[in-house]
Amino acid sequence: MTAIVDNRPPVWLLVGTGMLCTLVTVVFARLAYGLILPAMREDLGLSYPQAANLGTVTAMGYLVLVMAAGMIAARFGARLTILSGLALAIASFVGLALSTSYTLLLLLMVMLGFATAFAYTPLISLLGAWYPEKRGAVIGMANSGVGLGMLFSGLVVPLIMSRFPITGWRYTWGLFAVLGALTLLLAWFSLRNPPALERNTDQAGRKDKGVYRNPHVIVMGLIYGLVGLTYIVQSIFMVSFALESSLSTEFAGSLVALMGLLSVFAGPAWGWAADRMGHARALLICSSLSAIGTLLPVLWPDALGFGLHYFLLGISVTGLFTSILAASTTTVMPQHAAVAVSFVTLFFAIGQLAGPAAAGLLIASTGGFRTTFILSSWLMVASMGLCWLSGYTVRK
Repeated sequence: MTAIVDNRPPVWLLVGTGMLCTLVTVVFARLAYGLILPAMREDLGLSYPQAANLGTVTAMGYLVLVMAAGMIAARFGARLTILSGLALAIASFVGLALSTSYTLLLLLMVMLGFATAFAYTPLISLLGAWYPEKRGAVIGMANSGVGLGMLFSGLVVPLIMSRFPITGWRYTWGLFAVLGALTLLLAWFSLRNPPALERNTDQAGRKDKGVYRNPHVIVMGLIYGLVGLTYIVQSIFMVSFALESSLSTEFAGSLVALMGLLSVFAGPAWGWAADRMGHARALLICSSLSAIGTLLPVLWPDALGFGLHYFLLGISVTGLFTSILAASTTTVMPQHAAVAVSFVTLFFAIGQLAGPAAAGLLIASTGGFRTTFILSSWLMVASMGLCWLSGYTVRK
């Protein structure tokens, strides 16, 4: 055991690489689309339902492979799976920068969903396996890559768009490809598979089935599904709502950057707080802040309303992610933690699949964004009820 500990990668290198992998395969591949969407939609002449479908198929690709990715990583190693996910993301970024065909765009966005599935869940498992005694800390810090990515995207993407109003969205995808290639190079040299755990696979398989019937895990999955649905809708359409409300592209980008900056610190901070106050209470607080933040631009579609929205989501959303992933493992055996994480992530993927398409149709039918975000805020209220319920499905 001492030899294994001595041979572990330095935690700063492992976490730093994990943050960059998260940045590329979660932010660039999924969340930054909302910033690129307005210029991309205008240049290609896409309708809102068509634009939403691009986000939907990305979520579909993620959903299709999120469970399989864990099994592939178990057989061939997390390192190879993560590297494959990064390579797939890079190829998709290059294709998006060059494509003019809507059909090809759909295929490339599906590939981005595949890339996220291949990279993110195996990455979380790899980090936790190397540092099980610091599982919450290393996962929380790796998830800070989401905040860093949103900070970077919020600052850089509007700048590119202002310099190149017509083709800036293509240059943005190209920039993501370059940064993804650098991350792939770093991951190639710094990531190593942890030593395999010895266990009886037949017995473990029978026990794994119990995870799917665990009431607490199921509740966590339902919460994560609602979070996935509402957050992806916010990520894709809130910038468009802000622009329609006469805010400038630069100001909207600065708000996204603010959210990213806050998220860098919010994830680890909420992980620390949840361990002390209880995951149910932490989730309830974060859900409440998200629900209020989602409703504010509907009530006040001005700089203050949107500013408060991005502030409240910046201090709460990564807290939801970190707390849910941590809470999902509290009522299962340690060797089944990865199964629980994959299971609740499946709900998240389903929510992200349903959200963009439903929102696109709702926006097109109502002629605006207000109804969509009112519904999103009510769904977050529903998640608050589930957070309260989760306190009764686990003994603190």
